[in-house]
Amino acid sequence: MGLLSMREVRLRFGGIVALDNVSLEVDEGRIVGLIGPNGAGKTTAFNVITRLYRPDEGEVEFDGKSLLRTPPYRIVKHGIARTFQNVEVFPTMTVLENVLVGAHASSRFEPEHRVRTRAEETLELVGLRALAERPAVGLPFGTLKRVELARALASQPRLLLLDEPAGGLNHEEVEELGGFIRRLRDELKLTVLLVEHHMSLVMKVSDWVHVLNFGRTIASGTPAEVQRDPTVIEAYLGGEIDAPAA
Repeated sequence: MGLLSMREVRLRFGGIVALDNVSLEVDEGRIVGLIGPNGAGKTTAFNVITRLYRPDEGEVEFDGKSLLRTPPYRIVKHGIARTFQNVEVFPTMTVLENVLVGAHASSRFEPEHRVRTRAEETLELVGLRALAERPAVGLPFGTLKRVELARALASQPRLLLLDEPAGGLNHEEVEELGGFIRRLRDELKLTVLLVEHHMSLVMKVSDWVHVLNFGRTIASGTPAEVQRDPTVIEAYLGGEIDAPAA
């Protein structure tokens, strides 16, 4: 059984079937891609995992324990953190204060000076230490994405959910992001579930890939296997899936 397991998850919004019998596994210590066309259900799956949505059917387990009986506010304490497709930061707070929100989420009774040190070290990790006292408002979009990533990392997760982290980044920044995600896995021993439309990034960094389309899982396999799958090629209209395998 993987660190994260979704089994036969179904979720409807009125007459719309957002997730239809979706099952996926994320093994510990791996980078797993979750791809699919717009509206395929990728972010909805993230919202189910983090308890923003409750599925109509199915089970979601983390480290062998059901998440569906876990209140949303305790998800971070279980060791799961995420970023968002649309950047969600506190604009009037400084960069450091935003990251402290993540650090405090898992601090329990940790002394404040240690929480602050962890937040500052996380800013160093993502290359934002020099901007610690800058308000988040007005910072470039790519920088705000790093602030959000630092906030998630400061909570010391075991599983990191990245929702389109390459959105709005240029080619050089995407290359740097790929290397950074691998560092998180190799050096910090994080498990990563990555939702991304940038196929080159997904195929280069992922150990395994799940593909959704219209709320259903249509393929799972290594990057090379997924790129050759006729169903996946058809879902992408033969377009963006043409990327070099890792």
